[in-house]
Amino acid sequence: MTSTRSILTALGAALLLSTQIAAAQDIRAVSSADAPKAIGPYSQAVAAGKVIYLSGQIPIDPKTGELMKDAPIEAQTRLVLENLKAVLAAEKLTMAHIVSTTVYMKDLNDFGKMNEVYAGFFSGVAPARATVQVARLPRDVAVEIGAIAVRP
Repeated sequence: MTSTRSILTALGAALLLSTQIAAAQDIRAVSSADAPKAIGPYSQAVAAGKVIYLSGQIPIDPKTGELMKDAPIEAQTRLVLENLKAVLAAEKLTMAHIVSTTVYMKDLNDFGKMNEVYAGFFSGVAPARATVQVARLPRDVAVEIGAIAVRP
């Protein structure tokens, strides 16, 4: 019981501290006309101090609004990463500022093809990454990628 109580106390303190930090930071929405508009009640990205939290992007052409759900995984991945790049550009940041990504895939059998395109967008220190297969993605696309970037 004592260890459970200690853990709960520590978690409560961490939550309180993170809430205080968030409240003290400049938190604002980030958007780019060069990336697809949000298709729900969320921001393309949120800046909190030096950290930029980028919402997951799916393969929507920002110029035409066309969904590329039937395109090969390579084309979908490229467009998703270009969309993330456009949101970063709104903050005068680049892919080099990304420290972490989360890749959601409909079929991990396409991992190698996705990974080959993904690797071409990062030079130097590659971001930390989690890649998971999911049952379904918005609008039945094959890939969605979200990211966290840090301003220097």
